[in-house]
Parts: sequence; C-alpha cells; structure tokens
Amino acid sequence: MRLRILIIDEDPARAKALEASLAAAGYEPVGLAGPKDDLLAKVQDLSPDLIIVDMESPTRDALEDMRRITADRPRPIVMFVDHSDQETIGEAMRAGISAYVTDGLNPSHVKPILDVAVAQFAEFQKLRQELEQAKLDLSDRKIVERAKGILMTTRNLPEEQAHRLMQKLAMDQNQRIVDVARSILTLAQVLKSDR
Repeated sequence: MRLRILIIDEDPARAKALEASLAAAGYEPVGLAGPKDDLLAKVQDLSPDLIIVDMESPTRDALEDMRRITADRPRPIVMFVDHSDQETIGEAMRAGISAYVTDGLNPSHVKPILDVAVAQFAEFQKLRQELEQAKLDLSDRKIVERAKGILMTTRNLPEEQAHRLMQKLAMDQNQRIVDVARSILTLAQVLKSDR
C-alpha cells in the first residue's frame, strides 16, 4: 500500500521538491499546505495516511494545529525543523508528533525516517488501545464488584454464590455479566430512591 502524504511547508518551492522526491520514492503525495492554511480542514478533506511538516522552527499555532489533527483522527506526523529547543520538542511530543527531526529535511533520509515514524505510531496506537481496554476492563470489574456486593447484602449470599448468580442471569439473558451488573445497580438505585 502506498502511503498518502500531506506536506505542510512554509516554503512552497521546497514543498514541491519534496513532493517530487516522495513520488519518486513510491509514496503518494496528496497535497501541499502552508502553516497558515486551515490544516484541520485540509487533513479532513485529503485524509492522508501521514503528514510531513517542514519548517524552520515550529510555532505555537503550528503545534496547536498538530494537536487538533491528532485529536480528530490520529495519524503519524513527521516534523522536520531547522532550529529547536527542549521546550519545543516537549510541546511537539505532547501534540502527537511521531518523529521530530532537527537540522532540517534531507531527502536521502526521508524514507527511513518515515518508516520508523509509521512503525512507532502503530506501536503507540496499539499501546493506547491496550490502555483504553484495560481502563474499560477495570471499570467493568468495579461495576461487577458493586453489584455483587448488593446481592451479597440484599440476598445474604456469600461472594462466590453472588457471582455465580450474576453469571447465570447473564447466560439466561444472553448478556455480558457487566450488563447484568449494571441492571442490578440500576434496580438498587430505583429501590433506594423509592424509600
């Protein structure tokens, strides 16, 4: 699959040269933009797989644009800069930049940098999804534990029996145990408010 690439560059001539270099390397440049363009709209319109940003020194506005792009639909972003400092590097990483390369853009180094950025981005997304799943699992576990506690109290059941009862209800109703637990919590709340 050919990567579709959006180039954001403050120098149109340099952007055109990069576009030609990327096409020759087997990539599919889908558009050129300047830092003053509506970058979020451009990204939404072109839907690139990867974004290359080339500028002397990233401005706060440019980094904020990258943050909004990453929040909207994450994708690898490679930023080539001529000048940088620790604070800007930190801001770039928090904005979702996958690779931050100082000393500007050297066309002969672009392909390996893009390959690494795409691989790092994929790994980061995998870790992010695993973290989200772990948070969801923990939240579900808390709901199940609270519902189990209600059953133990209201039905005077030991913990294991309360859990088995919820499992049976889940199987009988063809639901997940967390959905049964939510129903128990909702019913307990209704009964509590009726008192």
